[in-house]
Amino acid sequence: MSMPEQARQALEAFEQGKGWEQRARLLMQWGERLEPLDDTEKTDANRVHGCESLVWLVAEHVEELWRFKATSDARLLRGLLALLLVRVQGLASEELAGLDLREWFTQLGLERQLSPSRSNGLHAVLQRMAELASNR
Repeated sequence: MSMPEQARQALEAFEQGKGWEQRARLLMQWGERLEPLDDTEKTDANRVHGCESLVWLVAEHVEELWRFKATSDARLLRGLLALLLVRVQGLASEELAGLDLREWFTQLGLERQLSPSRSNGLHAVLQRMAELASNR
């Protein structure tokens, strides 16, 4: 499966992060890179249910490839969303469906920081992406 350039950059940055504190700082920085959603996009239709925090996801299908925007009210989750988005940007529907989220966060060295509720939330986001992709 292809890996977008930004995902490779994220992987390099997190491989150099020593310990949780450095990775947490990196996570916050990645979260700040998220493209902001405007209030018209923060609708109930774009809300991802199954997350403890508020999460919104907006998808565009352009020339057979997916572009996503997402945000959350939780800082740490924004970082996790940013890392999820760099991994899925520009994938085709079948690549999106085949993505192993746990493996991606393991590669980043973040799997132990994914509490069950955060992990469930990210899976809810990925599931929502897959639903949107399968409706195309």
